[in-house]
Amino acid sequence: MEFLGFLGWGLMLGLAGVGSAYGTTIAGNAAEGALKKNPAKSSSYMILSALPATQGLYGFVAFLMWDKDAIAANPALYFGIGLAVGLVCLLSAIRQGMVCANGIAGIAAGHDVQTNTMIYAALPEFYAILALVAALMI
Repeated sequence: MEFLGFLGWGLMLGLAGVGSAYGTTIAGNAAEGALKKNPAKSSSYMILSALPATQGLYGFVAFLMWDKDAIAANPALYFGIGLAVGLVCLLSAIRQGMVCANGIAGIAAGHDVQTNTMIYAALPEFYAILALVAALMI
């Protein structure tokens, strides 16, 4: 049964990392296309492309902060929390990557949308932050 808690611990880290990899790839692909249209805005593209990486960091922070003895003492609880945090980070990073990709396309088209895109991108990020806080409060 102890295995279940450690599986949740690993899923939290793994799913958060996979989400960030997908999210940054989605935004990065948009940035590559945008560079062909408007290369002068490359710093804006880079900033927006990096935003989905934070969910992977949240999974990593929670992974480092959990106590191995507590995981072994209550494996079902930690499996559930790890899975939940991992899924929230996975999905929020992917969706944030999509928001950032659309912002990158808007910037490439000549619109001044970087600030608004960062605000919109903060919305799915908020839920990853809540998941991190919940994981650390256990």
